[in-house]
Amino acid sequence: MSEVKLKICGLQDVEVLKSMIHLPLDYIGLVFAKSRRQVTAERAAELVAQLPGWQAGRPPQAAGVFVNPQLPWLKELLAVVPLDVIQLHGAESPDFCREIKQAFPQAEVWKALSVTEGSGDDPAEGSRQLARYAGTVDAVLLDTYDAQQSGGSGRAFAWDKIPYLQETAASYGLPLFIAGGLNPINIGQLLDHYAPYGVDVSSGVESDGVKDLLKMTAFVERVKQS
Repeated sequence: MSEVKLKICGLQDVEVLKSMIHLPLDYIGLVFAKSRRQVTAERAAELVAQLPGWQAGRPPQAAGVFVNPQLPWLKELLAVVPLDVIQLHGAESPDFCREIKQAFPQAEVWKALSVTEGSGDDPAEGSRQLARYAGTVDAVLLDTYDAQQSGGSGRAFAWDKIPYLQETAASYGLPLFIAGGLNPINIGQLLDHYAPYGVDVSSGVESDGVKDLLKMTAFVERVKQS
């Protein structure tokens, strides 16, 4: 089994990021959508500037999180912040995702798809959603549906949907990240039962809304030891 890819999202503070440089991460996430974790372009540029000094192997790549962004604004932002990944969390269509890929060939494009918390929805609908984005994005991220916000809810969806969606994603060659309610306590269960391609954590490694180095370290160690 290949090593699970790991992303810690919602970084805002330069000093916090500096404290993390010994953690073997694959990606850091910077939220540009409206959120309590939102960062400005200037702050994001400061954070990305710290990555070349990473001390745990290859520096993590920088992923920007957006909700229904406008293309001209994205062009202005990426001129200031050199992002490796454009992560779309809104109602972006497959055609729009393709347009983003063409406009920014230097970056990967990921699409987040929402999954309801309960087990009552039709897993085939998730499969159809994945199929719609095949060939237009570089990866898909499954997150918990929240009517009030796009991601970062801190709640997990019904993981029994994962195998069905993994099978569909694999048939299209789409890497599948799992997000939503992950933390140092439950990540072991996810890894042991579902062997995801990658995981994305934010609120699960925070204390009182601030990234907690002890929680981040525990989470990273569990993922990288899998």
